[in-house]
Amino acid sequence: MNVSRIAVAGGVAAATVLLLAGPASAHVSVQPQGAAAKGGYATINFKVPNERDSAATTKLEVAFPTDHPLASVMPQPVPGWKIEVTKSKLAKPLDVHGKQINEAVSKVTWTAEDAKSGIGVGEFQQFPLSVGQLPEDADQLVFKALQTYDNKEVVRWIEEPKEGAAEPETPAPVLKLTAAASDAHGTGGADKSGDTSADKAQETTASAASSSSSSSDDTARVLGIVGIVIGAAGVAFGVLAGRRRAA
Repeated sequence: MNVSRIAVAGGVAAATVLLLAGPASAHVSVQPQGAAAKGGYATINFKVPNERDSAATTKLEVAFPTDHPLASVMPQPVPGWKIEVTKSKLAKPLDVHGKQINEAVSKVTWTAEDAKSGIGVGEFQQFPLSVGQLPEDADQLVFKALQTYDNKEVVRWIEEPKEGAAEPETPAPVLKLTAAASDAHGTGGADKSGDTSADKAQETTASAASSSSSSSDDTARVLGIVGIVIGAAGVAFGVLAGRRRAA
C-alpha cells in the first residue's frame, strides 16, 4: 500500500511540474541561428506559438528598434505567408562599409494567405530573417510584436523585460548579442590549422550529439535494469503473498 501511495504521489508531482512549466515559454520570441555577434550579420527566427484553443494566428507584425537601426533585413520565404518589409528614413544616416544609408527597415509583417495557412491550435511557426549590421554598442535588441488571430484578437508583445524584475505578462522578443567576431561579418576566421570556426562548430555539434546519444543509451540501460529489478521484486512479492494465503 505504501509503495502504491509513493508511486501515485510521484506521478502527481511530475504532472504538476509539467503543467507549471508549459505556459511559461508560450510567447513570441526571437533566437539566432548560431551566434548574433556585435558588428556582424546573423540569421534570426521569430517563433510564434498559438495560445488560443479556438482561433488561428493569421498575422505577425514585428517593429524594429529605432535606436539601433538595421540597414539590411532580408526575410526567408515562408510557404503560405505574404511578407511585407517597411522602411523608414533615418534621422541620422548609417555608415555601412563606407556607404551612407539613409533608410532602414522599421517593420516586417507576415500575413497568412488563407485560413489554412495560419498557425493552428496547438501549433507554432518560425519566421526567419537575415539581419545586419548588428550594433557594436549594445548587448541586446528589443523587437515589439503584434500577433493577430482570425477572430480579430490582437496580442501585443511589447513589454520590455527589465533585469532583475519578474517577466512581464506580454514580454517583447529580445535578441541577445554576443561578443564581436574576428571578422566584419561575424563569421569567424581560420586558425593556423586551416579550420574555420564553422568547421569547429560542426565538429563540436557532432561530438555533442555523440555524447548525447551515448548518455541516452546509458540512461536506457539503467532504466531497463531498474525495470527488471522492480519486476523481479513484484514476482517475489506475489509468490510470498501466495504462500502466506496457502498457509
